[in-house]
Amino acid sequence: MISRTGKYICTFFLALALVALPSCMRAETTTGTQLAAATELRLGIPIDCDLGKDCFVMLYPDRDPGPEAVDFGCGRQTYDTHKGTDFAIPDAQAMARGVPVIASAPGTVLRVRDGMADRRIRNDADKQAVDNIECGNGLVIDHGGGWETQYCHLRNGSVAVTQGTKVETGTVLGMVGNSGLASFPHVHLSVRYQGAVVDPFVGPNAGPGCQVDRHPIWADNLTYIPTGLIRAGFSGEAPTMDALWDGDFSDSSFNKDIPQLLFWIHAYGVLKGDEIKFRLTAPNGQVVAESQQPIANPSRSWMGYVGKRNTLERPIIPGTWRGEYQLVRNGSTIIDVSRTIEIR
Repeated sequence: MISRTGKYICTFFLALALVALPSCMRAETTTGTQLAAATELRLGIPIDCDLGKDCFVMLYPDRDPGPEAVDFGCGRQTYDTHKGTDFAIPDAQAMARGVPVIASAPGTVLRVRDGMADRRIRNDADKQAVDNIECGNGLVIDHGGGWETQYCHLRNGSVAVTQGTKVETGTVLGMVGNSGLASFPHVHLSVRYQGAVVDPFVGPNAGPGCQVDRHPIWADNLTYIPTGLIRAGFSGEAPTMDALWDGDFSDSSFNKDIPQLLFWIHAYGVLKGDEIKFRLTAPNGQVVAESQQPIANPSRSWMGYVGKRNTLERPIIPGTWRGEYQLVRNGSTIIDVSRTIEIR
């Protein structure tokens, strides 16, 4: 929306498309099975990146046995029947540069699929096109003792192992992609013990729900971060969710004749009642756009922006412009972002 002063204040919410596991690549599961592992599997993260900086956990396994959904931290970064952990990267540009998917533990490759195109799921027709092959390009590894891991949504043509390949922890399996039933670039890791899905954040003997004793099987402690920043930047046109996932709007400078200047945020895990604060400051120190408002609806993927139009009366002047954003929850600042851009 554009006000009479030429300021933009816009927010958008989008629920992520669901990502499921294909029947053709998953083992049979038994609900309610009491798992008693003879030896615990210890897992490394399945992606070669700096977790929390250039990659992040977008979604967790669903721990609600009914039609609702809850993650292990009693949050909502999951959806009904989601069986794995989604390690995401910021956009398709990072995907094109290449982010390796790596084996979480030693084992032997059981099954492999490659050759499926990378494309974001946007509608029901896209979902139907990958029916029964939702995992996209991926593979399953047998770790012995009844343990398996499955890796989904790898980049087309990147799978680097074949059936029977012996792997070690850290062996490159392929590259992060967007194949199958995926609405953002990531690797989906599912863990199974004797055919039953295991949430690696709580371990194999936990019952349903989030109020359970946790015995995580990660080799290193993974901090629960249900809300965070994906990307932030500036644009000369209104961003869309598709454009942000595609990696658009990475400019470091603009010409002073652009029609408008917008400061945008792409985040995950916003909740109803969170307070968002935007500010856009001109090179002369004048605050030209400012917004403070509560989030009306929760969203697993969210974007918003603030900005101003370029007019004769109030032009976009050359120099360094600054955009600031905060997300505040229950009095604590969860996200605090500041970016600058040069107008020449």
